[in-house]
Amino acid sequence: MTAISRGETPAPEGLRFVHLGFGADAVEYESAWQEQRRVHAARFADEVPDTCLLLEHLPVYTAGRRTSDDERPLDGTPVIDVDRGGKITWHGPGQLVGYPIQKLPRPVDVVAHVRRLEDALIRVCAEFGVEGTRVEGRSGVWVLGDAVSAAEHRAALGGLNLDFDPRVSDELFDPRLSGPEYAPSNAGQRREDRKLAAIGIRVAKGVTMHGFSLNVNPDNTSFDKIVPCGIRDAGVASLAGELGREVTIAEVLPVVERHLRDVLEGAELLPRAV
Repeated sequence: MTAISRGETPAPEGLRFVHLGFGADAVEYESAWQEQRRVHAARFADEVPDTCLLLEHLPVYTAGRRTSDDERPLDGTPVIDVDRGGKITWHGPGQLVGYPIQKLPRPVDVVAHVRRLEDALIRVCAEFGVEGTRVEGRSGVWVLGDAVSAAEHRAALGGLNLDFDPRVSDELFDPRLSGPEYAPSNAGQRREDRKLAAIGIRVAKGVTMHGFSLNVNPDNTSFDKIVPCGIRDAGVASLAGELGREVTIAEVLPVVERHLRDVLEGAELLPRAV
């Protein structure tokens, strides 16, 4: 595995990247959150340029403001409640996390910022040969489930088939209680859509915080304790899982930096239309 340097990635101007820690130097969530707040204050005061913190976290569950109690771990595993949007997710080894701290024009267009992050990550996936896309009404980057043919649909009507199990559309269906075949880490076997990258942000004083997590090669069974992002009818994916080969954080990191720089620096930042 190629070594990952720590510290700042120099740039003559524009977006600055700061590596907080990877692998054996993975960062505790609270420490990274504190660093986010420090850089956020400095960016608001124009003491630093737009900055993206990049890192791996030690294993942790974090819950955004919209997380409900029935989406949290059933076994009482600790969860850190944070001030970002979105719901509950997991961070840990094998997942590349990015916190772009960027000053936006007011009135702030939060949706446009999310779309820019999605664009950059979709480009990253494409460079590795994975077709990532958006799903309407759901943030992040997704791999779509395979289409089901009419013949398969007719065959399924004659008996139980996981692709058409009525429990999946039941509002009381809970994948945490339904056995390993319904676990988020088994994404793809029912042809459901699966989430490759999650996005959850906050904008305070016109400056962004929090950001994205891209599943490179994590142990996705960590998602099985929760309802990831509050979505019960989909799974989670990783670049390594989709490609069927080993993919490392060191391999993905420079590609993420390049596409983030292209998208975030190249965007024409406009205030939200009012």
